[in-house]
Amino acid sequence: MSFGDPNPNNPYGQQPGQPPQGQPGYGYPQAPQGVPPQGQPGYGYPQQPGQPGYGYPQQPGGPGGPAPEGYANVPGLGVVEVGTYGARFGARLLDMIFAYIVVIVLNMIIFGAAFAGSKASDGNSAGFAVGSFLGALLVTALTFIFYDVIFVSTMGTTPGKMILGMRIVNSRTGQKPSFGPALVRWGFPIGLGYITCGLGYVLIVISPFFDNTGQLRGWHDKAANTLVIKK
Repeated sequence: MSFGDPNPNNPYGQQPGQPPQGQPGYGYPQAPQGVPPQGQPGYGYPQQPGQPGYGYPQQPGGPGGPAPEGYANVPGLGVVEVGTYGARFGARLLDMIFAYIVVIVLNMIIFGAAFAGSKASDGNSAGFAVGSFLGALLVTALTFIFYDVIFVSTMGTTPGKMILGMRIVNSRTGQKPSFGPALVRWGFPIGLGYITCGLGYVLIVISPFFDNTGQLRGWHDKAANTLVIKK
């Protein structure tokens, strides 16, 4: 009677039907397919929850992923809070007041200079009236055009938005819009309103309510690739 290895030809001293310890063997059950080694992501394997992987959806709020309602995921800035419609409407009213103040001041200067010149040259009153009217129209148009465009393209905000703690960024880069997008953002509502007798302008004003992304981007924001966010 022998108490040694029942299988003298087994060099590992293992029981029959068992693979050598620490070594996977052919014909023995392997790890389930589709499960990568623990702690190591594998190509073609599902990622673990909370771990980003190539080709897999990011977690909400992560880079390139969706953001909660009222927030936006902007490249270069991360998750930021978007400006509310009420704050944006209030900023627009403030900017209109400021723009009108600028128009009034400029027109007073122009009218004063034109009147002084007319008196000095003994010009007729009709020519003074026509010239003053055309000058007022030109000053008003240029002020409303460049007020918004210049402030947005140089500072990324307007005085009204600045007071209420908002700014405008490029939705693709997170930087302030350049002159071209700023002009598109201002001109799109004006142009559409002009060719539709004002209806298009009204629709653009309320268009942020139609944005199903929760970022309150109006049609003019989408046309210019802009986004209004809180500072």
